Amino acid sequence: MSVTTAMPTVRGKLTADAALAPLLWFKAGGRAEWLFEPADADDLADFLKTLDPEIPVWPLGAGSNLIVREGGLAGVTVRLGRPFADVVVEGELVRAGAGAPDMAVSNRARDAGLSHLEFLRGIPGTVGGAVRMNAGAYGRETVEVLRSAEIVTRAGERKVLAVDDLGYSYRHSNLAPDTIVVGAVFAGVPGDKAEIAAEMERIIAAREASQPTKSRTGGSTFKNPEGHKAWQLIDAAGCRGLQVGGAQVSEKHCNFLINLGTATAADIEALGEEVRARVKAQSGVELEWEIKRVGRN
Repeated sequence: MSVTTAMPTVRGKLTADAALAPLLWFKAGGRAEWLFEPADADDLADFLKTLDPEIPVWPLGAGSNLIVREGGLAGVTVRLGRPFADVVVEGELVRAGAGAPDMAVSNRARDAGLSHLEFLRGIPGTVGGAVRMNAGAYGRETVEVLRSAEIVTRAGERKVLAVDDLGYSYRHSNLAPDTIVVGAVFAGVPGDKAEIAAEMERIIAAREASQPTKSRTGGSTFKNPEGHKAWQLIDAAGCRGLQVGGAQVSEKHCNFLINLGTATAADIEALGEEVRARVKAQSGVELEWEIKRVGRN
């Protein structure tokens, strides 16, 4: 990928022509023209204020629920690392950086005797991703426990948004694609530590039993259509185990696509589209991608 654009000075790490596949759960996909790992939120804001407004910006979290096409990402991919991974309990509130794993939030809440955040233990992503897409699992969604989110806009403005400002619906918020979530505040409810721990263990066991957690996957592939479960529609359409190139519909949970080891991003996306076509033909239901697909072909 050609890199010719001059970039602003930063305190964090700015890498040209960076490989993204090692950062993605699928372990496949293209490169970033620039990869920026800011030192803190001020570093990010200052960078975006100075960056040419015509240059696209892409936030990258844990790399789950994401396909980056082989043509890669033009502009700047922003990855929030360790400086954004703190999780602090303040009374019944849990403050977390956007780079913190969702499980870190649930673990810290458990240790503080706060319930209602157990479901985050079953979401394989970061706080930033959970806030952006209203992530949910095991009967709960982010919207139910989030109180506010701190963001940095493409123009470099830092803002705090209340949960009602995020326009949440099922697996969706109204945040612009180039807005970067840098932190969030969650609200727990006092509970019994032993009961909270037991619920988290139940979630862990259920996830291990039903999902291909040891495979190169992107998590849940399609949203559940109204009145349906995506995996049941996929199974009924005969797609369990279906392969395209090195990509396969998981035998264990057929709403998961997996990289068998040689899959390209194109294989994975083509497999998903083949599943959508077969489900549409069999049931008349049109599946909607939950995994984000970005980049150039």
